[in-house]
Amino acid sequence: MADSALGGKVRDKVVVITGGARGIGLATATALHNLGAKVAIGDVDEVRVKETGTSLGLDLYGRLDVTDRQSFSEFLDEVERQLGPIDVLVNNAGIMPLGRVVDEPDEVTRRILDINVFGVILGSKLAAQRMIPRGRGHVINVASLAGETYIPGAASYCASKHAVVGFTDTARLEYRTTGVKFSAVLPTFVNTELIAGTSGVKGFKNAEPNDIADAIVRLVAKPVPRVRVTRAMGALVASAKFMPRSVAESVNRMLGGERFFADDVDLEKRKAYEARARGQE
Repeated sequence: MADSALGGKVRDKVVVITGGARGIGLATATALHNLGAKVAIGDVDEVRVKETGTSLGLDLYGRLDVTDRQSFSEFLDEVERQLGPIDVLVNNAGIMPLGRVVDEPDEVTRRILDINVFGVILGSKLAAQRMIPRGRGHVINVASLAGETYIPGAASYCASKHAVVGFTDTARLEYRTTGVKFSAVLPTFVNTELIAGTSGVKGFKNAEPNDIADAIVRLVAKPVPRVRVTRAMGALVASAKFMPRSVAESVNRMLGGERFFADDVDLEKRKAYEARARGQE
């Protein structure tokens, strides 16, 4: 779809993006803002979200804790007061602490589930409650290809993204006749701080934040239930469902899937991200 056609479908839409201060959220906010959407970004990092919102020239940005109903609801209320009824919510906020499951502190497990699962469900509910009476709206949940497969070293993360995929598909069916759409975006490795210190999948290029942003922009313009990015990794993960389990797991091993989040992690390069993801900063 050409940029002019995208702009015509995106321009003036009110779009809220969680986790919008960096990475995929920042790339998505930039792309939609440049196409004329009315973009509001929220992020738990108050300093960073202010810097990002100011640099982009957004009308609305601020602190948003996706795990707190009052914080989320008040943010959406402020968006509607200043920008108008919300057309699109992009539930992008998420964390990925790594480590084998028996070594994972309970508070880290809880934090992963609170942000990656409860935050998505809470945001979806709060947005849909506003959208359903109007008969229009779109909730886009950023999951992961980890939500369709399994990766040693990231068991809780995989569980959280499987939950997002299942939740999004179910909500889409529940509200298919209301005019409110639900979509899931499933990225592969993306070159953001989230994958710091990891090596990626052998033989496959990582995605860039702009690749995911482009997919989200196209979803805003033309909703579909699910988008995988990149196409190559998406095809591999999707095709694995039709292979005998032993074959699929052998392919996964050959591509390094049992090591890149478990044994082949550069802990020093990952130190800063892990501290923030685990709430230690």
